[in-house]
Amino acid sequence: MARFVFITGGVVSSLGKGLASAALGALLQARGYSVRLRKLDPYLNVDPGTMSPFEHGEVFVTDDGAETDLDLGHYERFTGVAARQTDSVSSGRIYSNVLEKERRGDYLGKTIQVIPHVTNEIKDFIHIGEDEVDFMLCEIGGTVGDIEGLPFFEAIRQFAQEQPRGDCIFIHLTLLPYMAASGELKTKPTQHSVKELRSIGLAPDILLCRSEREIPEKERAKLALFCNVREDAVIPARDLKSIYEAPLAYHNVGLDRAVLKAFQISPAPRPKLAKWQDVADRVYNPEGEVLVAIVGKYTQLEDAYKSIAEALTHGGIQNRVKVKYEWIDSEIFEREDPAPHLERFDAILVPGGFGERGTEGMLKAAQFARERKVPYFGICLGMQLAVIEAVRNLAKIENAGSEEFDQESGKKRFTPVVYHLKEWVEGNRTIKRKTTDNKGGTMRLGAYNAVLRNGSQVAKIYQSETISERHRHRYEVDLGFREPLEKYGMIFSGMSPDGRLPEIVELSDHPWYIGVQFHPELKSKPFEPHPLFADFVRAAVEQSRLV
Repeated sequence: MARFVFITGGVVSSLGKGLASAALGALLQARGYSVRLRKLDPYLNVDPGTMSPFEHGEVFVTDDGAETDLDLGHYERFTGVAARQTDSVSSGRIYSNVLEKERRGDYLGKTIQVIPHVTNEIKDFIHIGEDEVDFMLCEIGGTVGDIEGLPFFEAIRQFAQEQPRGDCIFIHLTLLPYMAASGELKTKPTQHSVKELRSIGLAPDILLCRSEREIPEKERAKLALFCNVREDAVIPARDLKSIYEAPLAYHNVGLDRAVLKAFQISPAPRPKLAKWQDVADRVYNPEGEVLVAIVGKYTQLEDAYKSIAEALTHGGIQNRVKVKYEWIDSEIFEREDPAPHLERFDAILVPGGFGERGTEGMLKAAQFARERKVPYFGICLGMQLAVIEAVRNLAKIENAGSEEFDQESGKKRFTPVVYHLKEWVEGNRTIKRKTTDNKGGTMRLGAYNAVLRNGSQVAKIYQSETISERHRHRYEVDLGFREPLEKYGMIFSGMSPDGRLPEIVELSDHPWYIGVQFHPELKSKPFEPHPLFADFVRAAVEQSRLV
């Protein structure tokens, strides 16, 4: 039976609960325990799948096809434990489940209320898989005091009461702001946050205090006294140069020791941190540097491409170089020549996205990389645009485009190289979709296999003939363009097992030009970089030596 750690936040949002949870999970693993991490989000969307990246950042996709919060990416990257649909839930999903049960008559005519019906649904979710691991870490999204979060706080209060005594602890992450005028860290916001938490029946066992400065002993003692926690359970969380230092940093300030002490686990197993020490050494002691351009349409918000940024870092770790990347809004290239912007980069990456906005600029980035022999990595939409660019400029079909853009504008303007996928095979069943279907959860989602062409560049990179990667898209490259493009050296080097859907394209006469329909960034980890990102960075290193 698992022990439960509930992580809540106070004072302000975006303090790093997800990173702290992931780092704690990694530390518990280092001590020999098995862990699973979960995110409980108070927003009313059923999941983040239909949210704009500007609203919520990237959507992290699991092997089993769930569209989830980006914090699950942190969980996977730090623990290596593959996330599942049951590791993410929102208020929208909870209320949807309750209403479905009410419509079926499962409640036998009772009046449906937040307590007990909604809170029971949340508790049932928390219980899933509790006998599979030693520790279950559950992060509650938002901040204490948010109205929408109250059912979750009430649910975990009830949950802790119902579990055997000592099986649940609470970690509260807060901010200690520094007042330059007085030259001191202020503890009052944390005191008020804990007071708010205690008013709804929750008392923190550990305070995790974000601060840009060292927390003096006087302030730690004050926090312990007024927040009713042990002084050694007031844990500083200083700003770090790299998130991959977090497990070591949190271990050095005693977070994992405080957690095990709160559970009365003694003696605690000694941690094995060599893996994280090696990662930190590679991050802080690189032997070179490369510069990568990320040309996309959501570049104003870095979290929109969070996993891509981290996967590039992992590629740098593998090659022991620092990967510096710059975000470039693709719409710039619709007004300006891309060459002056891109000539200084060692590699170019075009990520995924939806809709026509900015795609002409992304096409120009793909053309620049193809013609100048600069390493190019196209992901999802980035692959589709690489194919469209080749059809336009190699096969000379000038109006080549995507059915997605025509559907968006309501006009027939393009010869469709990319079409709306209406049918595909998932396991032993056939999935069918129409353009008029609801948008949420109707894409080709989750892990699918692909077969790699023998002798191809990607087969050499993967060192395998079959792979499994995660997808999130509803448009596919038309296989009818395979034969004309292969005459110009664009090889369809990865296909679905039934041979109907292109998964990977590459240029045979280019040092590194690869487009993939899936999202390899979602499976990359600092201690296990994705092979495509590792080799892409290697190619960028080679390119940097040519300049």
